[in-house]
Amino acid sequence: MDDLYREVIIDHYKNPSHRGTLDPHDISFADNNPLCGDHIQIDLRVDKNEIVTEATFDGHGCAISQASADLLVESIIGKSLEEVRKLNKQYILELLGIDLGPVRLKCALLSLKVLKAGVYGLGEASDDLVE
Repeated sequence: MDDLYREVIIDHYKNPSHRGTLDPHDISFADNNPLCGDHIQIDLRVDKNEIVTEATFDGHGCAISQASADLLVESIIGKSLEEVRKLNKQYILELLGIDLGPVRLKCALLSLKVLKAGVYGLGEASDDLVE
């Protein structure tokens, strides 16, 4: 089963369906993982009811960071900002479907950290946002 999930990760890395930027956007935030150099920016458009109508990511990094960003932004389209605020580490792990060691876990969680910092309107991202 892990092989199937690995194929999904590689596909989202090589052929991301939500890579890009939104201009204009309602929410935008970027951050990086200084340990490995991964960088993610997430842009959102939300409607008057605070529902995510469009979401994109841009950046560079390893297959795990880029695939998790693509999977995450794909999964939040149609969700309310309140629902997005409740997403946690387990949500990302379920999207990826494989076990990750501590170093790869930081790569996988970068997009969630960026997303939540943007949704909460924070000046900087914190690892506390992804627990």
